[in-house]
Amino acid sequence: MKIRIGVGLGAAVGPAEYADVVDSLEKAGVDSLWLSEVVSAPQVDPVVGMTYALARTSHLKVGTGVAILPGRHPALVAKELVSLAGLAPGRVLPAFGLRPGRPQERDLFPVPGPRAAVFDEALRALRLLLREDDVSFDGEFFRFANLTIGPKPTKPLDIWLSGFAPAGLRRAGRYADGWLASFITPAEARHGRETIAAAAAEADRKIEDDHYGISLAVATDGLPPELVALARERRPTVDPAELVADGWSDARRMIDAYVEAGLTKFVVRPASVSGSYGEFLDAFVAELMPLQTR
Repeated sequence: MKIRIGVGLGAAVGPAEYADVVDSLEKAGVDSLWLSEVVSAPQVDPVVGMTYALARTSHLKVGTGVAILPGRHPALVAKELVSLAGLAPGRVLPAFGLRPGRPQERDLFPVPGPRAAVFDEALRALRLLLREDDVSFDGEFFRFANLTIGPKPTKPLDIWLSGFAPAGLRRAGRYADGWLASFITPAEARHGRETIAAAAAEADRKIEDDHYGISLAVATDGLPPELVALARERRPTVDPAELVADGWSDARRMIDAYVEAGLTKFVVRPASVSGSYGEFLDAFVAELMPLQTR
């Protein structure tokens, strides 16, 4: 299976530095760039950032790691995605989540019903719009008739989902083409992969074996207190040292463990905003890119 390792920016790169970072990623042959959706932070908006990066490069793939789907109309999201895919074939990697990670941002994505139910329905509508023409949809939250979003890519876009709660894993099995986790241990990654595969089989679907991945923060100067606090908030029963790599050798160890658990796709991001992203990228190229397989 193909092991691929891309990078995330976190809050370390704002608009002023973004162009130089994108150019450096393309020049270094990095597989992919992943942009998270955080409104109250310096980083660029993921759709704007994807568009800019794809227009500036020829080989770099760009994904959302992750964007929020509930709170957006699936038809408008579909239009954005097929437009990007038409402009940069094979380089658009959408991944979606249920809600923003920051509680103060959750009201920015209002939904017309229970968030999980809206997410499920939006995913059903989005998948139809990305694959079919003349789509009519009569759901509880979304309705439209005879809608064609196109032209479509020759190969339909893969939709990846995040989440580790039992309902999120079942959702990934029913609707996703891939899974991008975060803040979980290798043992939990194996359980999540098995649960998703089982849910997919129950829905008469199959997710490709190499479509399971994780976003991994790497600390280069000790574990930052703010990230430790976040890890403890999200996973209070797990030692943060099991969720965040403390240095590059620890990152290699953790990636090996995740590969053993069945994951093959990785998004590596800096654990803090301190330090130079250029230095982080140079170390990433030297330390982790050799772990990729052909």
